Amino acid sequence: MDQIQHKFVEVQGLKLHLAEIGTGDKVVICLHGFPEIWYSWRHQMIALAAAGYRVIAPDHRGYGLSDSPAEPEKAKFADLISDIRSILDSLDLPKVVIVAKDFGVLPAYYFALLHPDRVLGVVTIGVPFVPPGAIQYHKHLPEGFYFTRWKEPGRAEADFGRFDAKTVVRKIYTMFAKMEVPIASEGQEVLDLVDTSTTPLPAWFTEQDLEIYGSLYQKSGFLTALQVPYRSFDEEYDMPALEVKVPAMLIAGEKDYVLYFPGMEDYIRSGKVKDFVPDLETIFLPEGTHFVQEQSPEQVNKLILKFLKAKIWS
Repeated sequence: MDQIQHKFVEVQGLKLHLAEIGTGDKVVICLHGFPEIWYSWRHQMIALAAAGYRVIAPDHRGYGLSDSPAEPEKAKFADLISDIRSILDSLDLPKVVIVAKDFGVLPAYYFALLHPDRVLGVVTIGVPFVPPGAIQYHKHLPEGFYFTRWKEPGRAEADFGRFDAKTVVRKIYTMFAKMEVPIASEGQEVLDLVDTSTTPLPAWFTEQDLEIYGSLYQKSGFLTALQVPYRSFDEEYDMPALEVKVPAMLIAGEKDYVLYFPGMEDYIRSGKVKDFVPDLETIFLPEGTHFVQEQSPEQVNKLILKFLKAKIWS
């Protein structure tokens, strides 16, 4: 971990934190999800750098060591898409491969659509490209669906506010590492789905890892994180087209709860996703959870390296 360096770039008046390792012109940028930070890519960063790649993992605005916007309630996905371009421009990077997970998949693919000249390929973990209207899974889930609850202003703030940041991360990591879609019953809050006194952390997620996550979320808080992604998914984008023309790969865990959102598994396995990403290879990992890049880093690293060598820099 000591070989990973840290720097800041100024973007629209905010200082964004970048973790970086490796040198050269073969550059990979990694976009995290929630409840994650740059650190969730630690295993991939070290492995890819050892193979000769330069790897950059930002903390999104309002996450980790990056500045929070002055008005978190106005943050939107469009900001993250713009931030990617600003980061590449600041570092004088003409083209990159984007690796993304969870909600990071949305800015990754939209950036590839808006700036095809800047993207060589896209790798996503757990989540495919889902354009607006492609899957209406939220319409088939009850009111207690965690996404619906956290989308409601004030509801998650009250839920999270009962605990310190470290406990919030512990509960969410434990909950999201399961196969079941998180759904609270009427009168129950989402974080109460996990009893930390009886449910241990996943074996691959240590107390030291939790300490790092907890300390950084203690710094940033959760206001921006609740706005983006949960309260920003209805944004509309003026896209030239919805077909991604670069090579892409989806690494999906078969024990990732996201796979069991209504319609999601069929969307992937039927090939419907290829209507939007024609040059897509999908790999299913039988034991993979929502955090497969941390759970099974050697498998994920091998797949990413194989993709980079076969599809991008052969």
